[in-house]
Amino acid sequence: MESLDLIAHNLANASTSGFKADREIYRQFVSEAGGEAVTPVVEGRWTDFTQGVPRPTGNDFDFALNGPGFFIATTPAGPAYTRDGGFHMGVDGRLLTREGYEVEVRTPDGQPFRADPLRPVDIARDGAILQDAAPLGVIRVVEFGTGGTHEKLAGNYFSFSAPRPIDAKNTTIERGRLEQSNVAPAEMAVRLVNVMRQFEMLNRAIGFGSEMNKRAIEEVARVS
Repeated sequence: MESLDLIAHNLANASTSGFKADREIYRQFVSEAGGEAVTPVVEGRWTDFTQGVPRPTGNDFDFALNGPGFFIATTPAGPAYTRDGGFHMGVDGRLLTREGYEVEVRTPDGQPFRADPLRPVDIARDGAILQDAAPLGVIRVVEFGTGGTHEKLAGNYFSFSAPRPIDAKNTTIERGRLEQSNVAPAEMAVRLVNVMRQFEMLNRAIGFGSEMNKRAIEEVARVS
């Protein structure tokens, strides 16, 4: 059932920008009686951070990341990290995610980013934001080293444990594009069919075992 839920969740997010697929970690179940491997069991899951294909959108407020970096969003629970660069400018001049969380922007004076919502904003290919040719800031992108752990949050966001994020050195921003989900629908559909077949086989095996036990009890009762 865990595999079924995981595959279904991946398929449901096959069109979600920047989504990263979950995959299973298996171990072999060993029978105590026979000492032989019986069947693989899902022990946990891991996130596939393989980069998705950038899709052109023609929207200057859409950004795809080329490399291992993440955008930073300020949520009520603290900073969260995402690969979904579908942003927009709020009525108060803040740069916001789809969910309305503020996107972290590095400003020249270190103050919170604010643009004049009544005047046009220009965004360069590297994520630099300008208004009336004056630089207002640059969209911040960070990377994480190895050895830490992460957790998937609601809304296509992640939280990361140590090590601390560092400013991106191996990631570039592509304006006017969105990174597609790295879920391969065809692969997931095949895996879904296989899991359903395995589930049906296990159900039949359980049913067969129950029937055998029932018959054994009936035979013992008849002999008595």
